[in-house]
Amino acid sequence: MAQSSLKQVINFGAGPAKIPKQVLEQVKDELLDCGCGISVMELSHRSSEYTAINNRAIDLYRELLDIPENYKILLMQGGGTGAFASVALNLLHRGAKADYILTGVWSTKAAKEASKYLKVNHVFPKPEKFNGIPDQSTWKLDPEAAYVYYCDNETVNGVEFPFIPETNGVPLVCDMSSNIMTKVFDVTKFGVVIACAQKNLGPAGITAIIIREDLLGKPSPLCPQVFDYTLFTQENSLLNTPPTFIVYIFSLVLQWVKNQGGLVAMEANSKAKSELLYNVIENSRGFYSCPVAKDSRSRITVPFCLGAGAEADKQFLKEAQDLGFLQLKGHRLVGGVRAAMYNAMTLDEVTILVEFMTKFHERNPQYSA
Repeated sequence: MAQSSLKQVINFGAGPAKIPKQVLEQVKDELLDCGCGISVMELSHRSSEYTAINNRAIDLYRELLDIPENYKILLMQGGGTGAFASVALNLLHRGAKADYILTGVWSTKAAKEASKYLKVNHVFPKPEKFNGIPDQSTWKLDPEAAYVYYCDNETVNGVEFPFIPETNGVPLVCDMSSNIMTKVFDVTKFGVVIACAQKNLGPAGITAIIIREDLLGKPSPLCPQVFDYTLFTQENSLLNTPPTFIVYIFSLVLQWVKNQGGLVAMEANSKAKSELLYNVIENSRGFYSCPVAKDSRSRITVPFCLGAGAEADKQFLKEAQDLGFLQLKGHRLVGGVRAAMYNAMTLDEVTILVEFMTKFHERNPQYSA
């Protein structure tokens, strides 16, 4: 077993990610007894106690995101990878082809999975590097597409949409796994919104699906029951045994978001954190650089590198690790450094990171570009 450390650590991992300390403390306090004499992990998913937990989670999700009644909320399993398939299998009845907007690793994976079930149209040619979003006037959308799919925030590449795509009436499907709960947005602009829990909603184990009810009712015959949005709607997300402990923590995270001031507060905090980090990058005179176009930069997952190259990145990451900054290493497909700043990450913690970045720059003039 790894030894624990007494030094402060700050977890910048892209997911599974940092969970609010208040939530973890509540989980610890209620671990052996959730109020009925046993742990929530031991509750039957058919019990009245668990039904209350499940309903509270769904109700809070609807309240915080201001989800209209003509949209259903499903708590499913399978992660984002499962959702790549389930979207196609549940919307295939609308047509045998779909438009995909490729802006990074995750939208590309989604398109590849969907291509097993329908014809995938790339609305613009796949770029060699994912470092921005082409102007929407250059896109080639198919008016007969079953849906238009995009990933709102690409965690690997650090690309985030500053706008909601216009689809001229074609249902819009959005993967918001990494930036759900970080901003106010209009749910009615979408047909389906996907969000895996392990970024801003708790531990890995559930995928929250929001779907407009007129899109339900006609899953593909190939669709497994566990991916059937209509069945999950009918069974209130209790079609099969859910990850009960994860749903419980999900409900606690949602209550924490509400207590912090909801999406307005989360959005303001996200803006402040990202501006702080980007400012130190931009003001470093090339010592640090971000490869993403300024109009498409993520507020949530920020990739950057040192201008001097891989050896400088390696030294930066070593010193950061020694000081307790965890999981700052960039994704293997991108390299460099990546700081994930989900809702649980505080402004003070980001301030500590940028102070280290400034001091590292001052101490290492040999790495200047």
